[in-house]
Amino acid sequence: MAKEIYSVTLTKEERRELQKTVKYGTSPAKSILRANILLLLDENSDTKMSIAKIAEVLNTSTTTVMKVKKSYFEKGAQATLKRKQRKTPPIEAKITGEVEAKIIALSCEEPPEGYSRWTLRLLADKSVELDIITGVSHASVGSILKKRTKATSS
Repeated sequence: MAKEIYSVTLTKEERRELQKTVKYGTSPAKSILRANILLLLDENSDTKMSIAKIAEVLNTSTTTVMKVKKSYFEKGAQATLKRKQRKTPPIEAKITGEVEAKIIALSCEEPPEGYSRWTLRLLADKSVELDIITGVSHASVGSILKKRTKATSS
């Protein structure tokens, strides 16, 4: 039999925190699953099971159990439970500060001929026409201007 590279030996405090995570069930499902895996892998516990048995009991794969075990060994209990944060959003924001500034500046200019004032739809159409942004809804223009009036009135 091959020697185990990673072992899970929980401290009393770690065990208490993991049990609390499982008991209250307010954490994300993946965190609860990982907490259960760590509790069942604990060397100090009398409930220690094999990787295959844990995967069967918790209705997951042996690969998941191994990844949790490796993660605990490398990063510790809390880092294993938490989800890795993305460095960038999945979709880049279309409306940046620069775009907002240009739309606000446009709203301060004289309205087009034939109009007494800027409407949200006019601002949205003109922003696209001037290549400030590739496409924007009148509702988005409204929220940009609403943020501006909140900032100046406070």
